[in-house]
Amino acid sequence: MPETLPVHGARRSDAISIARVICILGVIYVHAWTGLNGEMLASLRGSTQDDLRWTLMEIFGRSAVPLLGLISGWLVAASGRTRDWTGHIARKARTILLPMILWNMLAILFVSGAAWLFGLSAPQPRSLWWVVDEVLILTRNPDINVQMPFLRDLFLCMVAAPLLVRLPDWTLGLIVILAGAAHIAGLGPPVLMRVSILFFFVLGILTRRHAGEEWIARLPLPLALLPFALLMAAQLYRTIRLGDGEWLSFQRSLDLAVRVSAAIAFWRLAWALAGSVVRGLLLRLEPFAFFFFCAHLILIWLGGPVLGAIFGPMGSSLYPIYLIAQPFVILAAVIPAGLALQRIAPGAASILSGGRLRAR
Repeated sequence: MPETLPVHGARRSDAISIARVICILGVIYVHAWTGLNGEMLASLRGSTQDDLRWTLMEIFGRSAVPLLGLISGWLVAASGRTRDWTGHIARKARTILLPMILWNMLAILFVSGAAWLFGLSAPQPRSLWWVVDEVLILTRNPDINVQMPFLRDLFLCMVAAPLLVRLPDWTLGLIVILAGAAHIAGLGPPVLMRVSILFFFVLGILTRRHAGEEWIARLPLPLALLPFALLMAAQLYRTIRLGDGEWLSFQRSLDLAVRVSAAIAFWRLAWALAGSVVRGLLLRLEPFAFFFFCAHLILIWLGGPVLGAIFGPMGSSLYPIYLIAQPFVILAAVIPAGLALQRIAPGAASILSGGRLRAR
């Protein structure tokens, strides 16, 4: 039987906050420290640890991210302030673009600085244009903060949002189809580094208009998870057993189908968690989620080798423990850092957290 609890605003708001937490924690597995270069990783292809790494990456990393874009579109469609283009863009520049720029600058300062001073194996500036592109993400994905194209593309979607929210359903549906086709065809850069973000952003607007989040929240949990489980099994078999083949269009089509089913599954899971005993804990973590997202790769670059000296690189007997624990290790570092910054420099804490960590 579908869930009988009403999809009221308070629980929905909690579910959105919880979805942010579980999605952003999952992103860590995509960027987890391995201690190996590309050639050494390739040599472990097919090993138990490599299979574990890919399983975590696919289920909790790449599959969770689409829900973040969908939620952003849903929130934009729900806000009357979106129609004020000037005020809307100013707010999003302050809460998305400015933190992205500042965190990219901090990444160069700390990560490239550690590479120059202490011999850390990490990217270093090669030219002035490299620095500009690394900070602003104009023509390529960054070498250090590889997660930041999400914020870059999300900001561009926000720039278009005042127009998008005025378009009729059929036009938004056409944009979704074109964005999906571009993802399958491998198009997008340098206009959008990840065109799938536009796909889910616009899908979020349509979801809001037709109360799709309410329909999903009322689904039995096993039924909401089933498409994701089946498609993910196919995705993992392709990724782990077959690798990249010649049928790139088929692979990208499967990838997009997995992402859609993942957004449904993770939203339904977030809804369930919003009514569970862990609700309070997850809501207390939510103000740190944006800070966590922006800071985590700097911490992985700098801290990964330190703990890696204890647990060993991928292939070592203790590495699976380290791999699974990495999101929680980083969280344990981010929360004290965020609280300290909030106390010492509340203005900086607010900017770097996208406005989430405000002065007390």
